[in-house]
Amino acid sequence: MAEQLRLMAVHAHPDDESSKGAATTAKYVAQGVDVLVVTCTGGERGSVLNPKLDRPDVWANIGEIRRAEMDAARAILGVDQAWLGFVDSGLPEGDPLPPLPEGCFALQDVEVAAGPLVRLMREFRPHVVTTYDEEGGYPHPDHIMCHKVSVAAFEAAGDPERYPELGAPWQPLKLYYDIGFSKGKIMALHEGMLAAGLESPYEEWLKRWEDRPDKGPRITTRVECAEYFPVRDDALRAHATQVDPDGFWFHVPMELQKRAWPTEDYELARSMVDSPLPESDLFAGVRETAHAR
Repeated sequence: MAEQLRLMAVHAHPDDESSKGAATTAKYVAQGVDVLVVTCTGGERGSVLNPKLDRPDVWANIGEIRRAEMDAARAILGVDQAWLGFVDSGLPEGDPLPPLPEGCFALQDVEVAAGPLVRLMREFRPHVVTTYDEEGGYPHPDHIMCHKVSVAAFEAAGDPERYPELGAPWQPLKLYYDIGFSKGKIMALHEGMLAAGLESPYEEWLKRWEDRPDKGPRITTRVECAEYFPVRDDALRAHATQVDPDGFWFHVPMELQKRAWPTEDYELARSMVDSPLPESDLFAGVRETAHAR
């Protein structure tokens, strides 16, 4: 009898699971896949980006509020969720940049910080793990650290000689990096807005893109999940301190999004199974081999 398929999505902060790969996870939940979101930090140093909630009482309780928001988003997506327990590093600003706060996630030793994630991998036994690329998707210190810890744990979880005190070894079969934005995607949405006679929110992005490398060529895997874009947006809105419901994320009409770019995109970074590229399924090559082990 085929084994229950399991997906682990490792994210830096509460809200990242709803802005990166959320429609993919909702789709797999609907297919009966067991999905665990791992949140590395509590998001304690995140900004309040919703002007309606930029109030002293919110700032005074931001850690508790962000946990409650995560509970609401988790329920909307239908996933399970675990906290690694590290403290948000914040996004340093200024020139020169200030030092990171003592004890924060980004300053942890990678081998030590990977331990709790190795334990979770051995307990949950995911077949597939998703995380960020070496730039963190964007260069937030916690996102970069999330990448480092995820790769370290993926490589250690199946090795009986590493972290022997953290449970029986389990080797995940595939590791993916989320490619949230590529030039092709932004261009498709931008042109779709203009064709509909609407003002595009992406004009400035495209101007800035001339100085940035395009991650589009790195995409190996496109998951069709437009049906779940509304679930993604509902989960994102649940992170009310982090998202302005009248803001940038929600300017493009839903039907236009579905038509212009109906996939969420990934780069296959590690694989222990054969799966011809390009792929349309994170479990390509896994479904054939995921029998009771």
